[in-house]
Amino acid sequence: MKAFPGKLLAGSCLAVMAAILLSVAPALAALPAPAAPPAAAAPEPMELEATLYVQAPDFAGAGDSIVLVWLPEPLVSTCLGRTMKECFNIDYCIRTTNPNGPQCSHLPVPRARLPHYPPDMRPRRAVSVVLRALGNNHGFDRLKSFYKNASPNTLQRLSSDATIRARIRYNNDPSFEGFLLLDVLSTP
Repeated sequence: MKAFPGKLLAGSCLAVMAAILLSVAPALAALPAPAAPPAAAAPEPMELEATLYVQAPDFAGAGDSIVLVWLPEPLVSTCLGRTMKECFNIDYCIRTTNPNGPQCSHLPVPRARLPHYPPDMRPRRAVSVVLRALGNNHGFDRLKSFYKNASPNTLQRLSSDATIRARIRYNNDPSFEGFLLLDVLSTP
């Protein structure tokens, strides 16, 4: 079989490239791996005092659960007297990039009268936690006593008559904003 000059040249080029790679590979392997870009650090949780609204759970099987709601200050006057669900819909419609969505079409407040949120506000949205099986320390006994004796009407709608002052640990990470109840400082 006769070798063609083009095939001979191609074979020679491949042999030269293989030789170069074999000679350079050990040096490349000795180099340190490129550093990954630093991950964005999650904001550190912070402890602070807050006014929280006490609500009865609106789901089946709640048992002795208590719901606490923390509202952005501009939302408070809009939400008083409304259910937590109505308030959270209003909050969503303030923050959404799609205000024409179905959730925002039947709001109990005209959209033009909805408040605006400043960028440095805490919390950045309406937040709630469900408490179950609370002990009696850290003022939780006072919260349970208030909840047990409160008028059902004040626990079904957000009311200034059903607020507590509490020390909380606020997690302001945008991917998971929430809070943990540390101490109940006062009840109505």
